[in-house]
Amino acid sequence: MKLSQFGFELPEKLLAEYPSELRDEARLMVINRKDQTIEHKLFKDLINYFDEGDLMVLNNTKVFPARLFGEKEKTGARIEVFLLRELNKETRLWDVLVDPARKIRIGNKLFFGEDETLVAEVIDNTTSRGRTLRFLYDGPYDEFRVKLDALGQTPLPKYITRDVEELDKERYQTIFAKNEGAVAAPTAGLHFSKHLMKRLEIKGVDFTELTLHVGLGTFSAVEVEDLSKHKMDSEKIIIPKQAETMVNNAIDSKKRVCAVGTTVMRTLESSVSSDNHLKAFEGWTNKFIFPPYDFKIANCMITNFHTPKSTLLMMTAAFADYDFVMEAYKVAIKEKYKFYSYGDAMLIL
Repeated sequence: MKLSQFGFELPEKLLAEYPSELRDEARLMVINRKDQTIEHKLFKDLINYFDEGDLMVLNNTKVFPARLFGEKEKTGARIEVFLLRELNKETRLWDVLVDPARKIRIGNKLFFGEDETLVAEVIDNTTSRGRTLRFLYDGPYDEFRVKLDALGQTPLPKYITRDVEELDKERYQTIFAKNEGAVAAPTAGLHFSKHLMKRLEIKGVDFTELTLHVGLGTFSAVEVEDLSKHKMDSEKIIIPKQAETMVNNAIDSKKRVCAVGTTVMRTLESSVSSDNHLKAFEGWTNKFIFPPYDFKIANCMITNFHTPKSTLLMMTAAFADYDFVMEAYKVAIKEKYKFYSYGDAMLIL
């Protein structure tokens, strides 16, 4: 398929600047692939589509405060530093993006905090905006991370034009987040409240967890018309033995295996055995799913409404049929569903 087939006009007013007041009261569009039907519900109505023994697979990655603002030595120019991943714990090396990049060269020093409590030196260029930074901090590692976290902000996506607020610390994080390492939230999971999860558990729905540390590569623009030529950035994934066992039991029992989010779907499809079962795994994935694609593990998915021409929309279209998804998106725009990270959700049956 071609990139241009995933373009559509999205009114700016449908970009969600804030989450719904209550997590599980976001709107939910339910699309049924077999019946080709579209229903309009609230997220808490999810419970009506699952039965005892069905399994929901969650991404337990935790977002860290990845956006820092520092000053360049001598000039005092304000520089945004976006932490992507830690390269070396001992030497405090980080892979980052800087903005404006043209001002930042190898050897430059950046100062963070009002009293310049943290200093970093640029030691390499990686991409046009990418740099390798070494934080110059002699204290214990735990102390260094506390300082880094205190200086950082919740990394809301750029399309959210308002300043970061106190509520974002909680709401841009799933309630089951525990493995720190993501620079963006696995947004389908943001809609789950403790109350809804308890109700699902009482009904007999099972949960299992895996980890994909969401990197900016998930949101990188596709710049080639021929999708087979697009390369995804690698992201760290962990599929524990318990997830393998529970997913495979659900497959063998012919129950629903629901991928909560595109990150979960990519992780599941990155470690499939020859008999179409899940294998425990820890490593990296750069899997890019676009139509046509034969899904092996999950038979149901929860996801948010995605950007035109995004890899997330392409995966959704691969799972639910391209024509059906594009039609559902037209309906979503007409019905004024909210899009992107803080937006509404879609359940694909």
